[in-house]
Amino acid sequence: MSDRLAVLPQYLLPKHRLTRFAGRVASARRGARTTALIRWFVNKYGVDMAEAADPDIASYSSFNEFFTRALKEGARPLARADLVCPVDGAISQFGRIEDDQIFQAKGHAYSTRALVGGDAALAAHFRHGSFATLYLSPRDYHRIHMPCDGRLTRMVYVPGDLFSVNPTTARGVPGLFARNERVVCVFETAHGPFVLTLVGATIVGSMATVWHGVVNPPRLGELREWRYEGADAVMLRQGEEMGRFLLGSTVVMLFPEGPLSFNPDWAPARAIRLGERMADWGSAAT
Repeated sequence: MSDRLAVLPQYLLPKHRLTRFAGRVASARRGARTTALIRWFVNKYGVDMAEAADPDIASYSSFNEFFTRALKEGARPLARADLVCPVDGAISQFGRIEDDQIFQAKGHAYSTRALVGGDAALAAHFRHGSFATLYLSPRDYHRIHMPCDGRLTRMVYVPGDLFSVNPTTARGVPGLFARNERVVCVFETAHGPFVLTLVGATIVGSMATVWHGVVNPPRLGELREWRYEGADAVMLRQGEEMGRFLLGSTVVMLFPEGPLSFNPDWAPARAIRLGERMADWGSAAT
């Protein structure tokens, strides 16, 4: 079956209603039933609870508490690199931005302007730059950390669809990551502006950042923007948590044009871990 045929049912599903329902289930505190749901999930997806700060399944009062669980201290040491991997997951795609086009999958690309919600001035910073798209599966750790030091300047909520973001959907849905609901976070760094985008998906109940809390819901169907200046400035260091997904999804990062060299061990579909070397500025990654 072709990827386009495989994703056809997603066009017909009531994705927003399913997501609202999943959000209610994930936030419910139902004692033994919640513990049974978590145990089923751990067994089905092979979640490694030995890495969790609290490995006791019964200690989590809701599925969301389990899903956004913290890791043990030192479980993800940071590599010595200009940019470290911000998540556990798998590489979807990475590389150069061709003019303003980001490669999604064979036969599919989308524009930087579309990804950031239509802001041409913001998108222009990443013309001929670099990108990395990283997929978080259900079994992965679902907190997102900073790849480098950065000062937050803006956050933009962009309403959109809620297609699944697994590899099959990425190959079958044109413009997927600029089509789905997303939260665009803009940072200033030592090497210029940097964007880290949290992409929503089917049954992703919400996305949250450490400075704002839950961004969605509510899902009001309109673009919303926050600016962080002066007393509202937010500075985050490399490796610090910046946000989290309540159920799995994808992050897309944009970097400006320059001598950025990705880790030579990286390849599409390769498993990745938070803190490993992602890229360096001005020299080949080793």
